[in-house]
Amino acid sequence: MPAIFDALPGVEVPVDAVSKGLRDMWAGNAADGRPAPEAEDARATQVNFVLHLGLNTTAADAAQQFEVVKRFSQRYPSRIVVLCPRHIEPAPTEIRAKVYGECFLGKSKADKRCVEFVMLSYSRSARPFLENQVSICLSTDLPLYYWAHRFSASVRLADYQYLLSRAKRVLIDSAIAPDDALTFPWPKPNNVRDLVYSRLLPVRQTIGQFLAAYAPDSLVGDLRGVTVSHDGSLPAEARVTLAWLKRRLTACGADGQKISGVVKSHAPGPEGSLAVRFEYARTDRVFQWHGDLKTGAALFTADFGAGRTRLAAAVSLLAPDMALSEAMFF
Repeated sequence: MPAIFDALPGVEVPVDAVSKGLRDMWAGNAADGRPAPEAEDARATQVNFVLHLGLNTTAADAAQQFEVVKRFSQRYPSRIVVLCPRHIEPAPTEIRAKVYGECFLGKSKADKRCVEFVMLSYSRSARPFLENQVSICLSTDLPLYYWAHRFSASVRLADYQYLLSRAKRVLIDSAIAPDDALTFPWPKPNNVRDLVYSRLLPVRQTIGQFLAAYAPDSLVGDLRGVTVSHDGSLPAEARVTLAWLKRRLTACGADGQKISGVVKSHAPGPEGSLAVRFEYARTDRVFQWHGDLKTGAALFTADFGAGRTRLAAAVSLLAPDMALSEAMFF
């Protein structure tokens, strides 16, 4: 299996000469007529961003997440460090480095934004030396955001105390993270954000806006339970949707301890299918929502005592780069 470090673009440089490597890279781009920053403000950064590619990351996945971060950085210029752990230890304490840069034009030629990446490849034995190298690559006066992608075990990720304790946000994806990722005693648990919740922003908005048209008493009166069903590809999204609904219904006055919550798979089913149903004691109370996240179509069916309503709507999941910004800043 190709090493994730080798799957990423860039020019390898000595680990103690990353800054010089970046300068030489841009100088080479300019000399070859390729886009390069013409002024320091073209590389003005807003945040420090560390993408940690865990041991479960494949080479293809690494390249995909690199592109996600690159798209994110076009809107939020970042100083980006990508951590690439190695499965084998050809030289136990060796850390390899690679640099990459790219410029993007905005609405005008004067609106040029250039981003820089530093990739660091390291073995388990070299991990104690990693924090110093990462700190050199980051800007001390910018907030730090840390995305841990496909890590193999929460307890092993907990070794990275420098990143976990300093980061303003720690981003994980509970759809692919270890089962205990959301309950693990992280140094600052309030800073942990789940990308599944962020991806669901359009779903939460469309359901929330529809229900906001009704009085809270109409929603929670005689409410017995909530069922969220899904096809086989969306178990994490269904789990997170159910937890969100129970929180919001409790805020409307429902007794959260008495409302049952069920996540149910209707696999095989159509791919991208997610549905919500409220269970009421009264048969004349109805709320159902079904979304097809593959086609982008959704349908509400509701009756809270004023007559049956059927309403078609659009729905989707946030794009990965947009989900990053949602998790980081909101």
